[in-house]
Amino acid sequence: MAKLVCTLEMSKERGVTITVEDAAGKVVQTIAMNGTTIVMRVKGEQEQTSLTQTAEKVTIDCKQFEVIARDSITCTAAKTATYASKEGDTTVKSGAKLALQAKGDIKASGANLAMEADSAASLKGLTVEASGTQSLKLKGTAQAELAGMQVSIKADAKLSLDSSALAGLKGSMTTIGGSLIKAG
Repeated sequence: MAKLVCTLEMSKERGVTITVEDAAGKVVQTIAMNGTTIVMRVKGEQEQTSLTQTAEKVTIDCKQFEVIARDSITCTAAKTATYASKEGDTTVKSGAKLALQAKGDIKASGANLAMEADSAASLKGLTVEASGTQSLKLKGTAQAELAGMQVSIKADAKLSLDSSALAGLKGSMTTIGGSLIKAG
């Protein structure tokens, strides 16, 4: 093991500083306490990390940050919480269920949005709206169904109903109207 140089500085104005330096001078560890702030720093040849603590705030500044818990992790904020990745990807994974819940609105946005379920997918609300500024496709590879107490299909320019097999239009009262009707 390399020899260490250990120093302890005590000052009534600056507080207490403990420094541990390896003999080669490649890593320096310091703990500084000045009466209001504690700063722990590890400085290497290329990088350094620091933990700064006051009575109101703890700040960790590092290149990589990792938390490993053998059981559970709980993070709670009384007011706001933010998790952000400025440049790289962000991934949230769960080995079991994943629950997102808010008393207010939930918003997801991005260049593209894809949601996929291995078995069933469900979207439910008091009112549900799906819209596309250029186009909207609803498709079922085996079957598609649209049901409700009242169903309206409206096109501002052209409406096409097409079937490559059997087509049926049925109702207890059926009305077909238009300025020009062509059958056959």
